[in-house]
Amino acid sequence: MTLEQIVALAASGESETLEFKATTGRRREAAMTVCAFLNQGGGQVLFGVAPDRVVAGQQVSEHTIEELSAKLRQIDPPAFPAVERVPVDSGREVIVVSTGQGASRPYSYRGTAYRRVGNTTLAMSADEYNRLLFERMHSEQRWENQPLDGWSVDDLEEAEIRRTVAEAVRRGRLEEPVSRELSDLLRGLGLLRDGVLLRAAAALFGSTERLEFEMPQCLLRVARFRGVDRMEFLDNRQFNGNAFTLLANAERFLRDTLPIAGRFEEDRFERIDEPLYPPLATREALANALCHRDYSIGGGSVGVAVYDDRLEVTSSGPLHFGLTPESLFAPHESRPWNPLIARTFYRCGTIEEWGSGTLKMAELTGAAGLPAPEIEDDGGAVTVRFRHSQFVARPMPNDASGPEGRQQRILAMLDGVEDGLARREIRARLGPDVSERQLTRDLESLRERALIASSGHGASARWKRVRNSA
Repeated sequence: MTLEQIVALAASGESETLEFKATTGRRREAAMTVCAFLNQGGGQVLFGVAPDRVVAGQQVSEHTIEELSAKLRQIDPPAFPAVERVPVDSGREVIVVSTGQGASRPYSYRGTAYRRVGNTTLAMSADEYNRLLFERMHSEQRWENQPLDGWSVDDLEEAEIRRTVAEAVRRGRLEEPVSRELSDLLRGLGLLRDGVLLRAAAALFGSTERLEFEMPQCLLRVARFRGVDRMEFLDNRQFNGNAFTLLANAERFLRDTLPIAGRFEEDRFERIDEPLYPPLATREALANALCHRDYSIGGGSVGVAVYDDRLEVTSSGPLHFGLTPESLFAPHESRPWNPLIARTFYRCGTIEEWGSGTLKMAELTGAAGLPAPEIEDDGGAVTVRFRHSQFVARPMPNDASGPEGRQQRILAMLDGVEDGLARREIRARLGPDVSERQLTRDLESLRERALIASSGHGASARWKRVRNSA
């Protein structure tokens, strides 16, 4: 570092990443600040710069550096910030102590952990210290990178492994394997270490039968509720299996359950029918849930709940690494709780870009004219919530000839017909199998539910669709 750079830093003033000390007589306070820098995003301490930003320097000897180094060695776990001497004039120097974010947070100095708030160094709260300590332990020893005791390659789904590797190679995200042996393919994915399978291999490729009994947390719960609360189920199912199986089951449930949303655009007469929520956005939410959930929670799962007014995707475990629901909708570093699982999803294209999932969801819902997704962290689970504000055409029942099926056909034929249809026109379109009595009952049922309305009297009456009804 040059003297000109020192002067420029001094002119900028103290900040969250920069602190001035007039002399190394303040080396104890400086060590506390270096500890805080290690716990956050790094920073620099300049000795020989006064608080008023004057670059005066100080006399520096080898003993001065030894005393400073002794203080820095009291930081635990051991850290090795760079110490640099920059000449000023008249034999005086500025000492620059620089460090980046530490790899083994939390750090403490003489038994106390510190953090930086603005240009002030403060003792870290017990909650924050425990959170950082938990995350450090997780990076070294977590559920997914532990040995998969009692399992062999034969307990995994061979076809899914080969498909995943082939797709990863096609996308250029994995080198062409030198061998087609399953053990070599798993080793290339980082799921086999020193000949031992890791738990991530089971979460990604395990057979459903074995997962159901040995890893019940590899579970997907899906439900369709009537209305906007959980008072009445219309559908309620559970699926056991690996992450790829659960993702496929979740997407199939949404295709079968979610209605079609209709909208009108200017200069177009016909209604545009689209999925209620963008499928790419819901897929991203499901993939994120499977990557970031806490598999160490024995009763954990991924949940998909469909209500009349919203869709919720929930995963077990809280947000980590200091992330908040708000920060997820700004550019952020991708730090998945299960990096082995997330990396496999990325390699085969299940997720496309690191750290962009929530941004992509917001972009897709915005393009569809929907509100941005909401994210809620209640400490025990994270929920991604999609809401809609469009007209929804209910899905056609399996029995199209029954009352519900006929009524859905009536609603469909009235959609987009501004002047409505006369009774005779409706019956003609329904066909000869529908009697006058059946049609009368169907029209009255739909009118009582405020889904249609009539104008006029007798044979000249016309029936119209009531807009904004579900």
